[in-house]
Amino acid sequence: MTAHSLLTTLLPLVADLSRELPEGERYRRLLQAMRALLPCDAAALLRLDGEWLVPLAVDGLSPDTLGRRFKVNEHPRFAVLLSSPGPTRFDSDSELPDPYDGLVEGLHGHLQVHDCMGCPLFVGDRPWGLLTLDALDTERFERVELEALQAFASLAAATVNVAERIEHLTLRAEIYREASGQQHKEMIGQSKPHKRLVEEIKLVGGSDLTVLITGETGVGKELVAQAIHAASLRADKPMISLNCAALPDTLVESELFGHVRGAFTGALNERRGKFELANGGTLFLDEVGELSLAVQAKLLRVLQSGQLQRLGSDKEHRVDVRLIAATNRDLAEEVRNGRYRADFYHRLSVYPLQVPALRERGRDVLLLAGFFLEQNRSRMGLGSLRLSSDAQAALLAYNWPGNVRELEHLIGRSALKALGHYRERPKILSLSAQDLDLPDISTPPVIETQPESAHVVTGDLRQATEHYQRQLIGACLERHQHNWAGAARELGMDRANLGRMARRLGLK
Repeated sequence: MTAHSLLTTLLPLVADLSRELPEGERYRRLLQAMRALLPCDAAALLRLDGEWLVPLAVDGLSPDTLGRRFKVNEHPRFAVLLSSPGPTRFDSDSELPDPYDGLVEGLHGHLQVHDCMGCPLFVGDRPWGLLTLDALDTERFERVELEALQAFASLAAATVNVAERIEHLTLRAEIYREASGQQHKEMIGQSKPHKRLVEEIKLVGGSDLTVLITGETGVGKELVAQAIHAASLRADKPMISLNCAALPDTLVESELFGHVRGAFTGALNERRGKFELANGGTLFLDEVGELSLAVQAKLLRVLQSGQLQRLGSDKEHRVDVRLIAATNRDLAEEVRNGRYRADFYHRLSVYPLQVPALRERGRDVLLLAGFFLEQNRSRMGLGSLRLSSDAQAALLAYNWPGNVRELEHLIGRSALKALGHYRERPKILSLSAQDLDLPDISTPPVIETQPESAHVVTGDLRQATEHYQRQLIGACLERHQHNWAGAARELGMDRANLGRMARRLGLK
């Protein structure tokens, strides 16, 4: 490359340093300039986040790479690059597995990377991340290109420094990180609905308002609650969670408010409830639509006064708790039908927050799939776990009634089934559309009809009624993927009553 062409490549990046650009666009330009300076098949910019490397931009790699999270101690090449003071090139016969095997796009007949080099990025004296370049051809990179990469890394570090200041990446990382800090969970996505949700989280996170998170089953409402807590002034205090649908009505009150010894049969010791445990922090009530009217009334009093009484005690306890609630029910409709208290609903929905369904998020499904692919690759001890092009198309075409949770389970199940087809563990495992086994949405499902006589049940009226109830509840549970709260809502029943009926009918 001549000096003139080098200046032509780098000057736009220098000009970008003084411009306010979206984070993704700034990093995309950076990688485009690097590929023009150092021709390769793929390039990536990754940010170091604790023990993980998070891809911020890729060029020439599969789209799902942006959703992957690479644990450094599971990828020795990344570990080598991070420990080096400058650029490193790996020999083509290096025995260290390449994390991008199977992920480089192109019309090549093979999938494995054959030439690889990278460089750590530092912001000040702090290791920030990596720049990586990969080629499918052996001996693509030369010694002189290591020097060019080092020079480019200095400009890249300046770009990153500017981006950090403008976009407040450190704050966003804290918003995304799970409050416990023990599992690497984050909100992954680039679609407009997802970005709007993130902006709302940042907006309401800094307040103390009660938030009601709504959305379909499996969209990640608990993850949104964790992000709100992490963005709040209470982030260093505990976040306590309670699934209101997982407990019978008789225990919900004890779980929320605590009890004294002898308050009820089995109460052998005094116990603090979730409100007291969350004092100073956040209480997250999941599936809050399942609470009985009696419990709603008692919760309303605590929210209004900040005072509670343990079950079986007259003593008042004052608590300072920020409440976040979540439901997949339409609580406004529940209020209209008399199944929910209007005053309690309005107290919960001070700031309503709708989580978009996965089908509304476009290509985010590929980023999320990449995240789950990397999780399963690590769990199954594979060198690479990837999606074929027809598998990517199938994911994008599917309607996702179970949302992100359904995608997570699908990737894990499909990877396990695909691995079962091999006698020896492959280095690169590719999932095809056939492995995913998603319904073909272009062909409506065939509903088999049977003669009316096939549905006739002999016996008395009670037996016939119970037979019909089993069929109806069983079919409803299948539609809701055995989510009892969703099935109860469709059947117009209280969840606890549905559970009791299911046990009587032998369905539970």
